Amino acid sequence: MTPPIPAIHEIWVYLSGSPLLALILTLSAYQLGVMAYERSGRNPIANPVLIAIVLVAVSITAIDMPYAKYFEGAQFVHFLLGTATVALAVPVYKGLVALRGRVFPMLAALLAGGATSIVVAVGLAKLLGADAAIVGGFWAKSVTAPIAMGIAERSLLSPTLTAVFAVSTGILGAILVRVTMDTLGMKSWWQRGFALGVAAHGIGTSRAFSVHPEAGTYASLGMGLHGVLGAVLIPVAVRFVA
Repeated sequence: MTPPIPAIHEIWVYLSGSPLLALILTLSAYQLGVMAYERSGRNPIANPVLIAIVLVAVSITAIDMPYAKYFEGAQFVHFLLGTATVALAVPVYKGLVALRGRVFPMLAALLAGGATSIVVAVGLAKLLGADAAIVGGFWAKSVTAPIAMGIAERSLLSPTLTAVFAVSTGILGAILVRVTMDTLGMKSWWQRGFALGVAAHGIGTSRAFSVHPEAGTYASLGMGLHGVLGAVLIPVAVRFVA
C-alpha cells in the first residue's frame, strides 16, 4: 500500500526544524526579486538584492526564526562568497585589454574613488558621534563584501557591520547611479561602468551588466581592482589612522 501523504502541518514542522528551509527561503526570495526587477523594466528601484533582503527579513520575523538558525541553513550561500572572491580574477584578466590607453585615468579614478569613499563615510560617522564599531565598519564598505569582511577581520574591525554597510552601499549605488551620472554629464559607458564598479562593487556591477555590456565589463574591472588594492592598502590605513 502507498504510504499516506503527511498532513501539511507535519511537513511544516519538519521544514521549520531543518536548515534546508533557510536556504530555500534565501534562494526563493532572490528569485522573486529578479522577477520583480525584470517585470518593472529593470527599474533600479526594484533592486533584486533589496527585495530579497526585505522578503527574508519579513519571513524569518513572521515565523520567529532566530538569525543563528537562519544562518545555519543559509551558510552555503555564505560559503560561495569565498569562491566569488577568487573568481574576481576572471573579470580583471578579461579587462586587462581595456586598460590600453586608459591606465592612468582609471588608476586615478580608482585611488580617488576608494579614498573618497573612506574619508566621507568615516569622517561623517565620526562627526555624528558614532561609536568605534560603527566607524570601523565604514572603512571597507565600498569593497566587494567577501574582501571587505576579510579586511575587517585583519584590521580587528567588525566583519558583520562591514558586510551590512557593503551590501547597503551596493544597493544604494545601483539605485542612484543613473540619476547621479546623468546629473554629472557622464555619457561614456566605460566611465559609468568603472565608476560604478569602484563605488558599488558586485551589486553595482550586476546593474551595469543589465544596462550595457561595456559598462558591465568596466564595472567588473573596477570592482576587481578595487578589491585587490583595498585588501592591501586599507589595513595599512586603518593601522595608522584609526
